[in-house]
Amino acid sequence: MDRPIFRTEGVTKVYDTGGARVHALAGVDLDLFGGELAVLLGPSGSGKSTLLNILGGLDHATTGRVWFRELELTGLGDRGLTRYRRNHVGFVFQFYNLVPSLSARENVQLVTDVAPNPMAPAEALALVGLSHRLDHFPAEMSGGEQQRVAIARAIAKRPEVLLCDEPTGALDSKTGVQVLEALNDINDRFGTTTVVITHNAAIRKMAHRVVRFQDGRITGVEENATRVAPHEIAW
Repeated sequence: MDRPIFRTEGVTKVYDTGGARVHALAGVDLDLFGGELAVLLGPSGSGKSTLLNILGGLDHATTGRVWFRELELTGLGDRGLTRYRRNHVGFVFQFYNLVPSLSARENVQLVTDVAPNPMAPAEALALVGLSHRLDHFPAEMSGGEQQRVAIARAIAKRPEVLLCDEPTGALDSKTGVQVLEALNDINDRFGTTTVVITHNAAIRKMAHRVVRFQDGRITGVEENATRVAPHEIAW
């Protein structure tokens, strides 16, 4: 790990839901470091996904400041955030978001066609163990395979950061471990800063650092002196 790749200062997020104001984030100060695998842990509604969306340029903070390296994200408009996402960030979501009518290779190619320095779709799929599934469609693949296609799509543009929102949330434990192994391998092999959101406490054991959330605030940050390999995790 080296210098912070993300920095937040006093970040709040307030949603106005028809008269009721929901405070999703209530003053978050956090550094995330280059090359680390960080797990953001907490119950549903604790603010994890909101923070991830702000770090990824998908949403705006209500107040506070956010930096990616020396770039202040809170100073960018929509066009600047789009450029930031395209050039620097890979996303993995809980429900894959694959295009059903496209093969695994074609789903990955959606990203490589617009990225400035992509790897070949077949190379990205090989990195997640799916060389034998290049021309299969999502309906022909298991949930774990679909999620690994989503990871391949995210890493194919060689992002500096990989933001993963409940990537194992729709999977059983055995299949989830395969997905975690793919994420861990990408982090080890390329040094890609990887942030994994989860409410599953067992997953914290594979992280360099664990950031705990509750009610829109960070309640604790801890380092794992010894990390556990994904195949040793059970839930």
